[in-house]
Amino acid sequence: MKLPGPDTRSSSRPSSSSALPRRAGLCLAVCGAVLLAACHTHEPAAPEAKPVVALAVHADNTANATSLPAQVEARYSTALSFRVGGKIAERRVHLGDTVKAGQVLALLDPADLRNNAVNARAQLDAAEHQLAYQKQQLVRDQAQAQANLIAPAQWEQTQNAYATALAQRDSALAQMALAEDHLRYTTLVADHDGVVKSEDADTGQNVEQGQAVYHLDWSGDVDVACDAPESALNSLGVGQIAKVTLPALPGKTFEARVREVAPSADPLSRTWRVKLTLVAPSLEVRLGMTAQVQFDIARANDGFIPFQLPATALFHDGGKPAVWVVQPGTDKLVLRPVSVTNYGERTIDVVAGLHDGERVVVQGVHTVSAGEHVQAIAPLHPEDFAS
Repeated sequence: MKLPGPDTRSSSRPSSSSALPRRAGLCLAVCGAVLLAACHTHEPAAPEAKPVVALAVHADNTANATSLPAQVEARYSTALSFRVGGKIAERRVHLGDTVKAGQVLALLDPADLRNNAVNARAQLDAAEHQLAYQKQQLVRDQAQAQANLIAPAQWEQTQNAYATALAQRDSALAQMALAEDHLRYTTLVADHDGVVKSEDADTGQNVEQGQAVYHLDWSGDVDVACDAPESALNSLGVGQIAKVTLPALPGKTFEARVREVAPSADPLSRTWRVKLTLVAPSLEVRLGMTAQVQFDIARANDGFIPFQLPATALFHDGGKPAVWVVQPGTDKLVLRPVSVTNYGERTIDVVAGLHDGERVVVQGVHTVSAGEHVQAIAPLHPEDFAS
C-alpha cells in the first residue's frame, strides 16, 4: 500500500511572512523618490538673446576730412561797359589778355556824339556872345541911370537881360562839358590792372549804356572758391585752415584760410559758396586753374572725429540725441548720449559720445531697452550703412 507523501502545492506558494518585507521596501523607494523630487529646485531657463542689427563705427579719411573741387579766382572781378550807348567800332583786347590801368580796350563809333559836342560848342559860343552884349548894355545903362538919363524900369530890364544871358551861358557851358564827356565815353578804358575774363560783346554790335563788353579779373589778391554741401557746412568757419592742391602743379600743397562763407545756398545747386585766401600765394598759381581743397573736419570740431551713422540709429533721451551701444563682453545694451553736428536726409554726423570700433544699433531702436541682452548682427549690405 502506497503511503501518502507531502503536499507539494503548498510549498510552491509564497508565504505571507516573505511578501511583507518586499512590499515595505517598494513603498520606501517610492516615498524616497517623491521626497527627493520635492526637495530638488528647478532653475529657470536663461532668456534667449534678442537679435539686433548693429554697425561697428570706424574713423577713416572720409570722416576726418572733406575734399571739394575748387577754382582759382580773382578776389575782385568787375564788368566793363561803356557809359553811353552806340556801335562798337573796335576791340583791342581779347579773352585772357593782361591789361594795365588806363589801357584802351574798345571804341564806339563817335560820329553822333561828336556832332552833339559840336552843337554844344556852338550853343556855348552863342551864349557867350549874348552875355558879352548884355554886359556892355549893363555898363551903359548903369552910367545913364546914375545920371538920371533913363527911367528906372529900363534899368531893371537891362539887369534882367544880363542875368538871363549869364544863366544861358552857364547852361550852355554845362551842356558842352556833358557832350565832351559823352564823346570821351566812347573809349572804354581799364580802371585796374588785370586779366580779361570774358568777352561779352562783338565788334559791330550795338550796345546799350551799362551793357557788359568785358569782364576783368583784378590783379593782386587771389581766392580759391568752392561749393560746400550742407553736410560740411557746420564744420566750416571763417579763419579755418585748409590745404589746396592743383593738378597743374603736382607735388605742391598750398595753405589757405577761409575768408567768406555764403550766408545762403545757391537756389539751383543748393550749395554754399566758400572763398579761401592763399596764405602764401605763388606766381605759379594762375587765375582759372582747377584745385582741390581739403578741410580738416576733426580740427574744426575741436579734435573730435565725426562718425557718420544712418538716421535710423538716432534715439532721444529726454529730448537729447542718443544711440544704443552694444557693450563688449556682456552684449548688453546701454543708451549713450551723443553730440550731433549735422542732420542729413539719411545720415547724421556724431562728433562726441562714440569711440572707434563700438557697435551701434541701427535698426529698431524703439523696440529695445537698457540692459537687454542682445545678439549683434551685421547688416546684410554694410555699404548702405557705411560711416
